[in-house]
Amino acid sequence: MEQIKHECGVAMIRLLKPLEHYRRKYGTRLYGLNKLYLLMEKQHNRGQEGAGAGVVKIDAAPGEEYLFRERAIGAGAIQDIFSRIYHQIEHGDWKSRAVLATDGNDMETAEGLAPFLGHIYMGHLRYSTTGRSGIQYVHPFLRRNNWRSRNLMVCGNFNMTNVDEIFRQVVAKGQHPRLYSDTIMLLEQLGYALDRENHRLYRGYRDSMGEADIERAIEDNMDLCNVLGEAATSWDGGFVICGATGSGDMFCLRDSLGIRPAFYYHDDEVAVVASERPVIQTVFNVKCHQVNELRPGSALIATKGGEVSVRDVLGCRGNARCSFERIYFSRGSDSDIYRERKALGANLVDEIVRHVDGDLDHTVFSFIPNTAEVAFIGMVQGLEKVLDQRKMDAIQQALHDGAMTRGVLHGIMQKKIRVEKIAIKDIKLRTFIAEGNSRNELAAHVYDVTWGCVDNGTDNLVVIDDSIVRGTTLRQSILSMLDRLRPRKIIVVSSSPQVRYPDCYGIDMSRMSEFIAFRAAVELLRESGKGHVLDEVYHECQNQLSLPADMQTNCVKAIYAPFTDQEVSRKIAQMLTGPDISAKVEIIYQTLDGLHKAVPDHPGDWYFSGNYPTAGGVRLVNQAFVNFYEGNPEKR
Repeated sequence: MEQIKHECGVAMIRLLKPLEHYRRKYGTRLYGLNKLYLLMEKQHNRGQEGAGAGVVKIDAAPGEEYLFRERAIGAGAIQDIFSRIYHQIEHGDWKSRAVLATDGNDMETAEGLAPFLGHIYMGHLRYSTTGRSGIQYVHPFLRRNNWRSRNLMVCGNFNMTNVDEIFRQVVAKGQHPRLYSDTIMLLEQLGYALDRENHRLYRGYRDSMGEADIERAIEDNMDLCNVLGEAATSWDGGFVICGATGSGDMFCLRDSLGIRPAFYYHDDEVAVVASERPVIQTVFNVKCHQVNELRPGSALIATKGGEVSVRDVLGCRGNARCSFERIYFSRGSDSDIYRERKALGANLVDEIVRHVDGDLDHTVFSFIPNTAEVAFIGMVQGLEKVLDQRKMDAIQQALHDGAMTRGVLHGIMQKKIRVEKIAIKDIKLRTFIAEGNSRNELAAHVYDVTWGCVDNGTDNLVVIDDSIVRGTTLRQSILSMLDRLRPRKIIVVSSSPQVRYPDCYGIDMSRMSEFIAFRAAVELLRESGKGHVLDEVYHECQNQLSLPADMQTNCVKAIYAPFTDQEVSRKIAQMLTGPDISAKVEIIYQTLDGLHKAVPDHPGDWYFSGNYPTAGGVRLVNQAFVNFYEGNPEKR
């Protein structure tokens, strides 16, 4: 119901054949560019603040550009950058130069002069995770140099928890970053390591080759594992970093805990990387088993010569794959994610039945928003199993009592789970929502309800969502909208557990005061005479922050310790129910155990459990509580 800012998305393509091959086989010189556009559009859900695309042209002649980049901000950024790119290709002055250079007869040479037609394509979709926005923060980032092998283009899906430490390391080497951001820090570290790799190779060749030959030898023998290994060992966070050198080497590196997702596919024509598996399947028309997950700590590397390999760079330090990725962020068309989301819905059935007092005859089931539809399907299938068992029991009882007639059997069999499309979003209205006092009134009308589906004062209304994080939309619009139908009880179901702790690995959930579960726990402490716990946690967080990050523990867990999950849920329902709501409101959250049963291979649950997989995460949750306690709720 409420938008959580997604993780960023990445896409990268390495064409492994001469460009003429794709023109002959696929009928267009824009094959790589078209595929990049599709990869980005299919991941549009991962970025609506900005987008960027970059291209590296291998073997461009001296004096010809070989690094190209376009960036834009706004929800229409993808269309903006590709419109500009295609315009430059179709109407640029390169055509007149190509005619002069080739007499119009050599198509391959002519296309070599066209902008944005190369062998390496890089795309990025941006969601700000640090509150910073503007074109200067949109990927890909460039580090320029006169030597192609020292040029670097980088983009990523990441957030680093130790930017201060990285900044000090960069400055200590004599570098002078132009912006204080984790992207710039990573670019500087990678650039420094790239320079060192160039120097290593130069020293090996300088006594036996001329300068021009040395540069070609460096380009042909670059070892990106050396570059990545030197730069990335100090990074604390979740990351998928994509990069390319100006001379034609390409890489994609994943963090050693697998926090952020990355998938790849390659054959004899292309090597492809993206943040989501079904995107690659769809764009390149390949089967699920042909798309591989990039192993934690490993890098997919494509050399200038077109050799593709997966190399262990950082080592796998465990499995902290993000569970929220499976619940909410990734496209539900992935076969595994689809199955997992159905299981999340099915896990909630027993608790739902309890909340409606077992009365399925007088309960209507629906979902909102559309991203919760798959969990809804799983929930309904679970409810149908409950109803089927009841039917069997009723038939057996009627047979036992000698009361079975055609009419009795018909009455038993006609019972159905009452599934309705209750809420319909009015997309047009959303654009007119204003700030100030009028916003809440207008927000309440973003959704239209389907009248006539709920018997007034008699039926329960159960609505499943994929997450209830802040509760703002529930309080301001959804509950009021549902209450118009006059149900006896409104039960809102979250397929994810209570979000209690901030994220620091690439999702914009970094402030304690945002979370309705945290605010509910604080209210419970104060109401139960345990407000001193807040003071104690504050002082302990301060003590912890004076220690090295790897020695700290998550003190914020003490805020929730006195209460059961059900007590927190009841308090959330109370806080979200305004005086204008007539129906009784209850909220059901997924349990941690239910999450892990449904999503067994992605145990990263720090948002819910507070069990951060890195030292930097623990440090930042303690800092987040200090910020809250000191009256700086917006500070990150």
